[in-house]
Amino acid sequence: MGKKVNIPAIPELQTVKEIVAYGAEHGKDKKQYMYMNLQNEVCTKTFNEVWYDTTGLGQYLYKIGMRGKKVAIVSENSYNWVAAYYSIITGKMTAVPLDPKLPYEDIAQLIAHSECEAVYYSDEFAPAMDVVKKTPGVIVKEYIRLDDMDNLVKIGHSEVENGAENYLDDEVLPEDLAFIVYTSGTTGKSKGVMLTQNNVASDVIASLKVMTGGHAIGFLPLHHCFSWVGALFTGCMLTEWGYICRSLKDIQKDMETYHPQNFSAVPLAVETIYKKIWYTAKKTGREEVLKKGLKISNFLMKLGIDKRRKLFKQIIDGLGGELEIIVCGGAYLDEKYEKGMYDFGVQIINGYGITECSPAVTVNRIDNYKMGSAGLPLPCNEIKIHEPDEDGVGEIYVRGSNVMKGYYKDPEATAEVFDGEWFKTGDYGRIDEDGFLFFVGRKKNLIVLSNGKNVSPEEIEDKLSTIEYVKEVVVYEEDSCITAEFFLDTISTPDAKDRIKADVNEINKKMPRYKQVTKVKTRDVEFPKTTTLKILRNYK
Repeated sequence: MGKKVNIPAIPELQTVKEIVAYGAEHGKDKKQYMYMNLQNEVCTKTFNEVWYDTTGLGQYLYKIGMRGKKVAIVSENSYNWVAAYYSIITGKMTAVPLDPKLPYEDIAQLIAHSECEAVYYSDEFAPAMDVVKKTPGVIVKEYIRLDDMDNLVKIGHSEVENGAENYLDDEVLPEDLAFIVYTSGTTGKSKGVMLTQNNVASDVIASLKVMTGGHAIGFLPLHHCFSWVGALFTGCMLTEWGYICRSLKDIQKDMETYHPQNFSAVPLAVETIYKKIWYTAKKTGREEVLKKGLKISNFLMKLGIDKRRKLFKQIIDGLGGELEIIVCGGAYLDEKYEKGMYDFGVQIINGYGITECSPAVTVNRIDNYKMGSAGLPLPCNEIKIHEPDEDGVGEIYVRGSNVMKGYYKDPEATAEVFDGEWFKTGDYGRIDEDGFLFFVGRKKNLIVLSNGKNVSPEEIEDKLSTIEYVKEVVVYEEDSCITAEFFLDTISTPDAKDRIKADVNEINKKMPRYKQVTKVKTRDVEFPKTTTLKILRNYK
């Protein structure tokens, strides 16, 4: 189901270097990025200007001896981050983009583990560099201030003008190690995922063969590969522009100012937007008007008449006025939110991915989707369910050109996650008769009951999150009980703590007995999260 979409012809590029160069060649003087600088001034960079900055920095890296070396980036989201990142991957070097929100000691350990010989850093993380310099095992030779970027770009270009060999002439091969990405998993220790130029390029090209989009805003952390495929590289290929958000707290204002056609998000962001729409309607006394509008709209939709964006213009305007698509991944999203946003005229494109697969594996199409599913496999990979149970649920296996090379300096961990050519994701799911993947949950999070039944906490959490005043919930086993711990919105619903048990029981009635919550807890502060807004399950 869904409207027919014209997908532009996408060339078969095999490296991310080719992708960045393609954007420069075809984008030219079109704007590529908008962003706010440190003086709170709105700046614009064209494709030509981004390419100039990228190639100047790349040449500078070769000048200081970084060919064949690993270069880390430690910075908040910024245009300088993007230019630095492109400068590494367009040469014969390996980018190590690090989570800037990690403790400084952890950043230092990862720089030592990855054997980086240079680090790009913003002034905000100068104190982190002091820690790095004192850490045993660190072999960094060059600490490069991103705030010096303009000067470094000039140095790089003057090198070529004075006869130095252009770093762009160095052949970058599809199998070259382009990235070491440290997982920000909600359980367990970070591992360095090795992704080649072709791993990521094939994922980008495959994604664009089934999806297209317009201008976007990027607020997910740039060190995470969901941002690369969802925004950076696809923007290069489509020669579309994007606004680089500095902070999540600015997201509402940024949407209203820059009017995105799409953006990528994790389920928590979608849930928050949806709940805010209803909270605002309730607060302004327009809840019944909104419900009536939905009844009218749904009736018209059955007749083939789509008036959603006119009927709910006020809601659409609050999201920037031009938002059509939210690409969502990273965790389970309850169908209520997908259907709810669709009813307002914004389509949620659910997908499934994992860092080790560059990261996208499956995605719904605009013109071929199933609500509640994580979509169909991308053309670059295939999936299967390993040892499915009577419900068809088992571990998701992936095989394809987007699957990682392995974990850096960890052959044992690499061997553990491969079954021949198949990558064992550690995630559980099922595939329906039409080939759509339905994500169930993380294998590590499964609750194994005394009767042998496996229960996915994510499935229960997403049912419980549909309670309007639930902000966050984590389900786990405690004393042989399925326990739900909540962070509630007690501001808009002062009696939330008194109501929660009764509302949980209402949801229990719709669940099989073995999946029912038998213990309820509440907390006064939100759960700790990763920088991609996933709740840390081992927070205790």
